[in-house]
Amino acid sequence: MDALGDLLRGVRADGARFDRAVLTGPWEVTCAEGAALELITVVRGSALLTAESGAPRTLHEGDTAVISTTAPYTASSAGGSGSGSGSGSGSDAGSGFDGCELVAGAYQFDGSVGRRLISALPPLLVVPGGAECLPIIELIAAEVSADRPGRQYVMDRMLDWMLACTLRDWFDLPGSQPPAWYRALGDDVVGPALCAMHDEPARSWTVAALAARSQVSRAAFARSFTELVGRPPMAYLTEWRMTLAAELLAEPGATVAAVAGRVGYADGFGFSDAFKRIRGIAPSGYRASLTGSRRASDALGAAV
Repeated sequence: MDALGDLLRGVRADGARFDRAVLTGPWEVTCAEGAALELITVVRGSALLTAESGAPRTLHEGDTAVISTTAPYTASSAGGSGSGSGSGSGSDAGSGFDGCELVAGAYQFDGSVGRRLISALPPLLVVPGGAECLPIIELIAAEVSADRPGRQYVMDRMLDWMLACTLRDWFDLPGSQPPAWYRALGDDVVGPALCAMHDEPARSWTVAALAARSQVSRAAFARSFTELVGRPPMAYLTEWRMTLAAELLAEPGATVAAVAGRVGYADGFGFSDAFKRIRGIAPSGYRASLTGSRRASDALGAAV
């Protein structure tokens, strides 16, 4: 089981927004409304990042912040808020550069895609960068400033890469706050059952069968699972299946019946009831909303 890979399922940049900014002197930039998920990396210099909740965080060269809230946030010169501001693409200011160069990439999610990831993250997290990261960061900064064929596709894949690498490092940091199920993977009792559910979601699992995987009694397994994960085994399995179903429904040509079978439901009715209970919308309505979003996006792209 690839726990991080499962957490990132369905998260794929498509038309992501990338910006590069070179700022000098006392500066402050406020984002009144954030994206669903945004990454900010300091290429040179340092910056102070202040979100609506939590203490301000200082980002140094190579550090990356992940912002998973649409609430306002502010970036400013690391010495404190400045009265002036300046931003925009610029060339290297030379060896005497004393400002800050930032690269920011933002996901724009449709509906509930990525909701599982968002719920697993704090509003603001910061991952320190190492010397080995700088060449890649500089490459991304150069690509953002370029106007070459396939630029948007390259940017989308770079953002996916940045997100995966940043979260992988964050989960390894002491004091990080990964979701309960992620931590429970290391438990001798709960871990094997979680891996089984993730690897074979369509299997007709029961609490007894999962307890057998963990080689403990049904009662002991159910108690340990609920304590560590925060919900009973079957409730967690249903949520995981609906996460997969949301991803499958986004595939071209997918039908509700076919998706139901792939996530362990013998008929579309039981699947539809479960999907609506977990997601708040029927599978057919969810799929229609995705189609509408794509058409609007295509129309916008054609008009530009």
